[in-house]
Amino acid sequence: MPSLTEVLRERAQSHPDRIAFHAGDLSITYRDFDRRADRAAAALTAAGVGRGDRVAMLDKNSLEYAEQLFGAARIGAAQVPINYRLAPDEVAYIVNNAQAKVFIVGPDFVPILDAIAGKLEHTKHTIVIDGGAEHGYQDYASWMDAHDPSEAGGGDAHDTSDVFVQLYSSGTTGLPKGVMLTHDNFLSVLPLTRDVWDIDDETMLMVAMPMYHVAGNALTTCVIFDGITGVIAREPDPLAIAQAIERHKVTHIFLVPVLLQFWQLMPEVAEADMSSLKILLYGASPISDDVLRGAMAMLPGTRFLQVYGLTETTGAITYLPAEDHVPDGPNAHRLRSAGIANPSVELKIVDPATMDEVALGEVGEILCRTPQNMKGYWAMPDATTAALLPDGWFRTGDAGYLDADGYLYIHDRVKDMIISGGENIYPAEVENALMNHPQVTDCAVIGVPDEKWGETPKAIVVLAEDVSERELIDWCRERLAHFKCPTSVERRDAIPRNPTGKMLKRELRAPYWEGQERSVH
Repeated sequence: MPSLTEVLRERAQSHPDRIAFHAGDLSITYRDFDRRADRAAAALTAAGVGRGDRVAMLDKNSLEYAEQLFGAARIGAAQVPINYRLAPDEVAYIVNNAQAKVFIVGPDFVPILDAIAGKLEHTKHTIVIDGGAEHGYQDYASWMDAHDPSEAGGGDAHDTSDVFVQLYSSGTTGLPKGVMLTHDNFLSVLPLTRDVWDIDDETMLMVAMPMYHVAGNALTTCVIFDGITGVIAREPDPLAIAQAIERHKVTHIFLVPVLLQFWQLMPEVAEADMSSLKILLYGASPISDDVLRGAMAMLPGTRFLQVYGLTETTGAITYLPAEDHVPDGPNAHRLRSAGIANPSVELKIVDPATMDEVALGEVGEILCRTPQNMKGYWAMPDATTAALLPDGWFRTGDAGYLDADGYLYIHDRVKDMIISGGENIYPAEVENALMNHPQVTDCAVIGVPDEKWGETPKAIVVLAEDVSERELIDWCRERLAHFKCPTSVERRDAIPRNPTGKMLKRELRAPYWEGQERSVH
């Protein structure tokens, strides 16, 4: 099977003049995008990057992001996309952990680069897109133009088990984990797009999810794999996305539920002609009935599909077909499910303590076995062994059940992860920050319902001396990405714990989720 970069080469040869990507006012054909990937490969090679190396990228969605993804792959290296909402020290940790030799930064993030430039341990080249002489970093365009595409080297023949991209997902220990996804991982799921997503040669697919997110990364790769045209949205701006759909007559898009909610709250969005949309995929966080019904009423000619997956599974492993999106139909209960497994995916529900399979309809931990499962966590053999079992099953850390028809229902989370507006927040990371405050003697962070974001972090603290809620929130905001920080703080005399000292978070969450159908919003 050809690697993803060989797929790009074939697409450029079979339809060289087709537009590969629109990005703002820029458009690029497959012929030119392929040459840009070669030029990126040549520039990276000259910078000392080779097979197995990592290239870090911090930017909002851009053509440069896409060409570097395929340029790195062309020489057997892997891109490391970084969440641009992270705090400077969090960015530095990822760049250092990945041992990235090259760090490419978008124009909006030069202040972050300034803050961490002296802390980068392995990085020999820092490149700034649209850079200028005033900041002292090498300009991206000049760096690229200095290299001829024919100097790329490395050829296209790489083992498809090579890592294609390394996406970072925070762990329950508070340290981000590098999720290694191979060419094979993507090649196992992308062929489903034509069958399940109804993609054809006329498809216009918008990449509205951030490219640091598995959804944005997979959609970018999907454009090339299917040889279609992609529309790159710089950032998840609800109105700009709607206007770009009208401008480019977008047919397929993936959005998180919070963007669907914003669409319904903005009168300007209703003025955009989005009648070209054939398929709207949604996922990354639970959706309320009201938001889904409102979106379907707003787009009556669009077919809706829900997907569920993880970074570690190269994105979606289940989908809820359009045929099940009938809110008042006989199978309306299926709208509360995550759908059925992809054809290449096996699902199993087990008791997380014994790993024994539970009875149909009984809640347990969701396991999946699929060629989509990651290669492992970068430089974390113990974490990899804990997640990827010897018989090929991956522990998702989510809890749910399967019904008799094979529909998966997400019931709760085995891990205590909070999903706020599609962003994953791990309480341990926030708790670590709070525990460094001199007056905090104990704390727990839980997710509580939020009308806008689905859920939001709440800190429950034990204090040595009185400290204001604002001070504790600001303390976190100085150390973490703002979306991870508590939006409220409650003081208590003690955090409930079991005899072994483990926090009883279910007990803490229960009052806030009373009356909700599920323990996720």
